[in-house]
Amino acid sequence: MLHQMERPNIKKKSKRLGKGHGSGYGHQSGRGHKGQKARSGGKIPVGFEGGQMPLQRRLPKRGFKNIFRVEYRIVDLTQIQNAELDTFDIEIFENTKMIRSEGKYSNLPVKILSNGLENFNKKVTIKANAFSQKAAEAIEKLGGKAEVL
Repeated sequence: MLHQMERPNIKKKSKRLGKGHGSGYGHQSGRGHKGQKARSGGKIPVGFEGGQMPLQRRLPKRGFKNIFRVEYRIVDLTQIQNAELDTFDIEIFENTKMIRSEGKYSNLPVKILSNGLENFNKKVTIKANAFSQKAAEAIEKLGGKAEVL
């Protein structure tokens, strides 16, 4: 039946360049008349615009990218307030889906931020890589612990 059929062994022959006029690819071997691209080694670099100022040089350069910047996975005090636990560490944050744990996020450090500070009134112990100053003060003010890993 259809699922048992096999394709015939079809192989297209490669162009045989420079093998005489009768071959169809003799004389200039499919390269046209003269010019840079007709010569051996006549390759043109990517982005070359024939001597015109290239696009990447015409456009203005903007901004600055700090190569030493540390990216964090963020947990807010609001999320901690709404959770029913009183001790937290990175593994618990991942298991309760407060932070992402797959792909490029798997090894990023965790930082606790003070968003939701006005409603925060829970005594908790938190182990994370970093705390904002306000978040650490709020946790310790209520008798909890903010432990930096």
